[in-house]
Amino acid sequence: MNPDKVRLGILVGGGPAPGINSAISACTREAINNGAEVYGILDGFSHLMDGSTEHVIPLTTPDVAFIHSEGGAIIRTSRANPTRNSTHMRNVVDALQKLGITRLASIGGEDTALSAAEVAKASGGKLRVAHIPKTIDNDLPLPGDIPTFGFETARHLGTQLVQNLMRDSRTTGRWYVVVVMGRKAGHLALGMGSSAGTALTVIPEEFPNPVIGIEDVVKLIEGAMLKRKASEGRDDGIAVISEGVAERFSLDELGNLSGIVVPRDPHGHIRLGELPLAPMIRRAVQNRFAEAGKNIGMVDVTIGYELRCASPISFDIDYTRSLGYGAARMLLNEPSDDRFANGGLIYLDGENLNTLTFDEMRDPETGRTRVRMVDIESERYKVAREYMMCVQPRDLEDDTLVEKMAEYSNRSTDEIRERFGVNSA
Repeated sequence: MNPDKVRLGILVGGGPAPGINSAISACTREAINNGAEVYGILDGFSHLMDGSTEHVIPLTTPDVAFIHSEGGAIIRTSRANPTRNSTHMRNVVDALQKLGITRLASIGGEDTALSAAEVAKASGGKLRVAHIPKTIDNDLPLPGDIPTFGFETARHLGTQLVQNLMRDSRTTGRWYVVVVMGRKAGHLALGMGSSAGTALTVIPEEFPNPVIGIEDVVKLIEGAMLKRKASEGRDDGIAVISEGVAERFSLDELGNLSGIVVPRDPHGHIRLGELPLAPMIRRAVQNRFAEAGKNIGMVDVTIGYELRCASPISFDIDYTRSLGYGAARMLLNEPSDDRFANGGLIYLDGENLNTLTFDEMRDPETGRTRVRMVDIESERYKVAREYMMCVQPRDLEDDTLVEKMAEYSNRSTDEIRERFGVNSA
């Protein structure tokens, strides 16, 4: 290490997303071009929290020259959270000072953004942070509704996977329940379902009550199955479900349905990836039909981990190159605005780079990073829903359609209207 040079560290937190390596490459190259030394901090905050200074590697231009099109992260990642323990926070600050790192580029989602902001604050002005927003969930509150990096690649690949399942569904005459990643918001599920043209997409934003019951989800799927059979005579279809609906299931219901103790990550979130959500929903739908003597063959699939380390599409490569460049430039130049003394979040404002303060991202009531949800009042959502097999009030006024739905479900027309009526929730 050269004591006369600015030392810039890069770390990644949270789950992987396509484009991380491109951001690392751009940030590294721009920092080196401006005389800085760059170090990759392995495994997020995890080793720093233990006070370790050993899990750090120098990054040079040759190290990062060809990684921009690769998935994954060459410095790996973790969900380690230094904000929950004052000793861990002090260890992170002390370790960075021992390493001589005074600039930090953090790459991650809402939790990593919050952790990075708190580390910068705890340093007492000795560390500046530039946060590069990353998540395939697309739920960070970026101005202008620009997507978070990794989302477009995940949606692209996810759409292809769902289209393959649609062909299988049509060929075998079965329904598929496909659960898609998205901890709180339904952007990815809606993007995949709408692009693929699935029969149904279910996202948490559709439910007005704070607690969602699995029966609420079952009813939507059941209705789509009955409507498709009655209107098109088809026994196949895909129901894409955002895993975020489970975030709003009651813990008792989750525990009863899964048969396990509901696990949580270091940030306190339910580990949705460890819950058998797709089988739970599939069995619940099958049980609903079995109550009326119908034996329905269904398949459950979970899509998520396949998307996170995919090679980024050109959009995300270009996007992350700009973000990585912007992070380096922000960290190596003195802030012209005191609001950014500790750093901030880099984002693209149209064709130009801009910065948000960490406080601008926070919900003033909770102190946590705000979450961008799907706007169900938008034209985009309404168009997507119009092409789904959702049971609409106008459907229940169609006597022929209701009679066919009743016949297929072994129930009466009154039962159909009562179950799927406007006030049936």
